[in-house]
Amino acid sequence: MAPAGKALGFFLEANDWFCNAGLPSDITIVIDKVKFHLHKFPLSSRCGKIEKLIEETQNIDQGSRTITLENIPGGPNTFLVIAKFCYGIRVEFTPRNVVIIYCAADYLEMFDNYGDDNLFVRAENYFHKHVLKNWKDCMVALQSCENVMSQADDLQIVNKCLNAIAMMACTDPSLFGWPMMMYGRLQSPNGSILWNGINTGARIRSLESEWWFEDISYLSVPLFERLVKTMEARGLRPEKLTGAIMYYTRKHLHGLGRWQGGQNIKIKSIASFSMKPAIVDQRVLLETIVKLLPEKKGKSFCRFLLGLLRVALILGVNDNCQDSLERKIGMQLEYATLDGLLIPTYSDSDTLYNSDCVERIINHFLACEEKVTVLSPRSIVSEVSPSSVPLRKVSKLVDNYMGEVASDVNLKPEKIKSLAEILPDSARSLNDGLYRALDVYFKAHPWLPENDKEQLCNIINYQKLSIEACAHASQNNHLPLRVVLQVLFFEQLQLRSALANVADDENAHTGPLSIMPSGGTGTAGNIVQRDGWVTIVRENHVMRVNMERLRARVVELEEEFNRMREEMKRVSRTQSSIESSWFLSRTFGKCKLLLDSSNVEEDVVASTGPATPRGSIDRPRPSHHSKQR
Repeated sequence: MAPAGKALGFFLEANDWFCNAGLPSDITIVIDKVKFHLHKFPLSSRCGKIEKLIEETQNIDQGSRTITLENIPGGPNTFLVIAKFCYGIRVEFTPRNVVIIYCAADYLEMFDNYGDDNLFVRAENYFHKHVLKNWKDCMVALQSCENVMSQADDLQIVNKCLNAIAMMACTDPSLFGWPMMMYGRLQSPNGSILWNGINTGARIRSLESEWWFEDISYLSVPLFERLVKTMEARGLRPEKLTGAIMYYTRKHLHGLGRWQGGQNIKIKSIASFSMKPAIVDQRVLLETIVKLLPEKKGKSFCRFLLGLLRVALILGVNDNCQDSLERKIGMQLEYATLDGLLIPTYSDSDTLYNSDCVERIINHFLACEEKVTVLSPRSIVSEVSPSSVPLRKVSKLVDNYMGEVASDVNLKPEKIKSLAEILPDSARSLNDGLYRALDVYFKAHPWLPENDKEQLCNIINYQKLSIEACAHASQNNHLPLRVVLQVLFFEQLQLRSALANVADDENAHTGPLSIMPSGGTGTAGNIVQRDGWVTIVRENHVMRVNMERLRARVVELEEEFNRMREEMKRVSRTQSSIESSWFLSRTFGKCKLLLDSSNVEEDVVASTGPATPRGSIDRPRPSHHSKQR
């Protein structure tokens, strides 16, 4: 008992705790070098463990006994709360301290046989009646279990918290009216935000099923792993589970956001204000997350996996984790993008990009496609393979990838060849992308021997080159001469085939699609390829007809020009003869005037030619009209 007029309490001197009960201490409890100078009766009447230790040391020392308690949950701070309870001081439970007190009471055996309404029963009742029925309190209590995990597991505290959280996460919160969002109870019945009880009119953004993502992101990796497994066992939808895992990973895995399109939306809730940020080991997190990820496909999920793979290569995770990531990416490689596959080399390799990793991913994809083909009905496989669409997408992706990595001067010919040959020939309807990749590789490696170039060019199916690719290859100086001749040969074959098809079409009056038999292997690809050649032949035919018409028009213009030139020559000759006649008549006229002035008579000889204007004046000729008169 405390002295009269003075409340019972505890005080600290240096590293020792004392109780002002007014009686000298007869027992000393040592916990982590902190001494509690207390009394035997209050402790032994409530704590079964201390009573047993006192009985064991009773014959050793008759004076003040010293008892050392090791591994007590919560350490000296928790024992101070327990000591106060033993001395009759009221203990206030909170979601943060109830788990530790619960475990410490179990450790000290503070059961009902050592006093009614003992501490263990009180902590147990508070935990079940208040903590497990409230989302915020349950999250805070679960996080506090990390300090006393072994004792909390023994008392099933962790499992009870996990089950309660999983149940509430799987249930629609609107059915219970839980204040899950950021503003909690600061929300009016119509959903607007209240400030000092005044309706502000602002609405809270609803995030539907994502309201709990931020809260569980405060948990440590082991607790988060156990919670995800508990939610999965309770039947939480896979898309919600995947969203929670992606949210947790993006928050704690540094460097992942660099390869992700969007950032996490900060979803603040009441529990997150009361919880402490988790300290996460990056490598342990990544290896744990990979094991938790479900089998899912999608563009955003594939991009997320590729980002995880980059970080995994940087952190140097174990082989099982890396192989699992590559397998998950291979299962949905058709959703990948070129920038996602361009994974840099983080080791001591000379190449810029990790082509070995990409090659393994492609092998995983082909293995999955084989399983799909085997499990598909024969009738479907015979007409259109269900894996043809993903395979075609992956073939374009691989060709584009080779076109990007081909510029690396350290890339070996064997690697570019293995990447080109990894897909079956049926995966490519056209080999233009393959040709482009080799063209880039030859330009970046001008020192490559002709034999190596020919071996690489043997990968190309020249019958699957488009018209543009054939035209480019026939003039490509980087290709071996034999390859250029091969391209020209196949180009001639395609032209002959196209000419024959055009002739058949004109005779049958059918479209270009009738040139191929129905139901043949590779029909669609062959129709597309031959259609291109048929189109170019038709265009050449139209051009030839137009040239013939133009040539005929040119001949007509030339003839017209010749006629005009002859007419101009005739007009020019007529004009020159008229000018000469006028000159002669003028000259003879002057001579006649000279003869008349000298009185010389001269016989006039009648001219048989046409009369000049001057002659008509000297000797007028009788007109036709005068004869008629």
